[in-house]
Amino acid sequence: MKIKQTRDTLSQTYHDAVRIRQLVFVQGQGVPRSIEIDKDEAYCLHFVLYDDAGEAAATCRILPSEDLAQAVLQRMAVLPAYRGQNLGQQLLEHVLSFCQQQRFRKLSLHAQLTAEGFYSKMGFNTVGSVFEEAGIRHITMEMAL
Repeated sequence: MKIKQTRDTLSQTYHDAVRIRQLVFVQGQGVPRSIEIDKDEAYCLHFVLYDDAGEAAATCRILPSEDLAQAVLQRMAVLPAYRGQNLGQQLLEHVLSFCQQQRFRKLSLHAQLTAEGFYSKMGFNTVGSVFEEAGIRHITMEMAL
């Protein structure tokens, strides 16, 4: 397993991230492509987890705040063929370590309700009420770093 990161939206790593998101969110969950790829792409740091054969298996991105005090975790996705192998956990642990090294004080996210338990186990706390985003029920979660 290897995790790569990039801010370069012309890089292969970024294109691998977009391909995973396309398969999981657009094709798998019906999220409109027009909102899946958004204005924040170039401001985010994109992470991709590759399996031992070099195949892209999971992705997420973080969007730092302007003052670099906190970040938002977004677009966390694991390809269906790789689910149940703890790759999401490994990727998130890597991202949490990265965020701590960058001295972010808080990491927040909008979790699909089906993933709330996963993020809770990883140390995130639920805040606020359930809301709909892209036709899917979500909840805001956050973690102090």
